Amino acid sequence: MFSKRILFATMPMDGHLKPLTGLAVHLQSQGYEVRWYSGPSYAPTIQKLSIPYYSFRQAQEINQFNLEQVFPERQRIKGTVARLRFDMKNIFLLRIPEFIADLKSIQEEFPFDLVICDVFFMASPFIKSVLKVPVIAVGVAPLGETAANLPPAGMGLEPSSAFWGRRKQDFLRYVTTNILFKPCTNLFNTFAKQYGLGITDRLFFDTLVRRVDIYWQSGVPGFEYPRDALSPTVQFVGPLLPHQAGDQRPFCPVIKLNRYQRIILVTQGTVERDPEKLLVPTLEAFRNDPNTLVIATTGGTGTTALRTRFPGKNLLIEDYIDFQEVMPLAHVFVTNAGYGGVLMAAQNGLPMVAAGVHEGKSEIAARINYFRLGISLKTETPTSAQIRESVKKVLTDPSYRRNVKRLSDEFKTYHPHQLCQASVEKLLA
Repeated sequence: MFSKRILFATMPMDGHLKPLTGLAVHLQSQGYEVRWYSGPSYAPTIQKLSIPYYSFRQAQEINQFNLEQVFPERQRIKGTVARLRFDMKNIFLLRIPEFIADLKSIQEEFPFDLVICDVFFMASPFIKSVLKVPVIAVGVAPLGETAANLPPAGMGLEPSSAFWGRRKQDFLRYVTTNILFKPCTNLFNTFAKQYGLGITDRLFFDTLVRRVDIYWQSGVPGFEYPRDALSPTVQFVGPLLPHQAGDQRPFCPVIKLNRYQRIILVTQGTVERDPEKLLVPTLEAFRNDPNTLVIATTGGTGTTALRTRFPGKNLLIEDYIDFQEVMPLAHVFVTNAGYGGVLMAAQNGLPMVAAGVHEGKSEIAARINYFRLGISLKTETPTSAQIRESVKKVLTDPSYRRNVKRLSDEFKTYHPHQLCQASVEKLLA
């Protein structure tokens, strides 16, 4: 048995915490002593896995449950870059001193040998210097490291190989680093000085990739833009997905699925609370189509009201659905471009229609479009007609399914938990 102690540290949000649960359970089963640090909202989730849990102490918990209450002004910020800059500062960067204080306290009780954190847990570059332990960051979103042949991350732009397209990318990278996100980099550097780290003149996000011992990128190279350089810290490990407990309620209506010519799965994730953005237009698009079954998952918001509004037999509306059970049966995935759901769809060879802009989802939707795994609607508020036409196009053009099948085959060549375990063993040897 191993005696090494591992602390998982994550932002208290579904897309940041849950993708690491499968790995944590695996490492625990291999003899590592695993514990977890995150917000109090997720204590029950982790404790169900029999993993000891440390809730935030000094750190403020901000997530989908209280985001609008803590920052009511956020909804008035409409620009993609402006809102992303607001989030980077207020939700993520300002937590760094709080996280360091909490981790120091936890280290006295549990002298961990390694910290594994999601990339948006922005204390990661400070851990090695301040706490004197190695750190592995996990990319739970597309790789955001700056590259000379790519547009800046965060804007949802697809790369260009044309001369003037490259010049535009060069200009946008300069503006992003030196103007748009300069306040975020300045704030990061303020904390770097406070804790005795070297400051950076690059985009602050690059330090989250480069100033860690290892950076595990969830996913595969086939879902990343070709880049002319890659940090030596980066390792692609395949899709890191939530732990499957094996005791989930079977999807009862599954027997009825054979009645329909088309099955559409739709979700808008757990952060977005307004069903009018994606769920309602998708249900409207197919409510009168007896040959199409729509399976909608609400994330627990407004389920009863939606069932009352859309009582059709071909419309199934649930709080939560086991995607791994339904995706093999579906024909199209209508998504807000959450990274975990997109990876699961790709794993299941399921083409997509994406409607995501904020919280970095424009980057994921852009990749869906670029690799022709589906269609990006480039909006968070599509009309029912847009959804209906896009679904029709994805269903009638076989190239989308071929492309996503190719990516699914690449996924099968990766064994994420084994790759990560080998990486941990080498780091701690």
